[in-house]
Amino acid sequence: MELIAEKIAVPQLATQLCRARLLALLEQSLTTCTATIISGRAGTGKTALAVDFARRCDRAVTWYKVDAPEGKLECFLEYLIASIRKKRPNFGVQALMPLMRTAVGHEISTVAEAIVYELVEGENRPLLIVIEDLHLICDSDWLVPFFRRLLPLLPLRVHMLITSRTLPPPLWRMRSKQTLTVIAEESLAFTREEVNELFESYTLSSEHARIALDHTHGRAAPLARFAAMLTAREKSVPNTHLPASSAV
Repeated sequence: MELIAEKIAVPQLATQLCRARLLALLEQSLTTCTATIISGRAGTGKTALAVDFARRCDRAVTWYKVDAPEGKLECFLEYLIASIRKKRPNFGVQALMPLMRTAVGHEISTVAEAIVYELVEGENRPLLIVIEDLHLICDSDWLVPFFRRLLPLLPLRVHMLITSRTLPPPLWRMRSKQTLTVIAEESLAFTREEVNELFESYTLSSEHARIALDHTHGRAAPLARFAAMLTAREKSVPNTHLPASSAV
């Protein structure tokens, strides 16, 4: 199977604002749980937050951007193994590879256990495994039994961070101090203080920030577009300041 290299590389995203509040939640989950899910609709800042945390977490990081064709377990495993091998070159050799092409039905749990075995037996360096856009394959019949078996068994030095627009209810119900932390869309929304800080970074006023928050309800992508638009307008009219009301 020929793999697309960009799908297993950490995205090169520039982050305009450090989300200290959310980074603290991720750091807490890193030390108390085996996995974290960042869940929200498109434009809520899931990927930007995951990238920023990956840069700061002081762990080796692997990344896998899921696409719809990976709904087959074999395809999913090919990419997952390849992403982990970028940091652990021998991953998959001992137990996983012999299983992956015959993983159906009851064997899904065995595959999850094989992944855990190789993570435990591998090198000791702490690892963050990021799986982006898992919602694209949430209809796959293997997904819930696979992750329900995998996540609780992950060793402490390995943490899985998943971004998804939605997840099947059985995975949401795994939330506990020992297994899974969920950062939902309500938490991803920018607070008033964060919007003010973001707009200050663009040298825009607090009044602009207030109007933007009212119109975007704190969603990351619309806020960034709003700020970029206002900045462009300010630059196009030298030595003048755009009234806040004209930004609506």
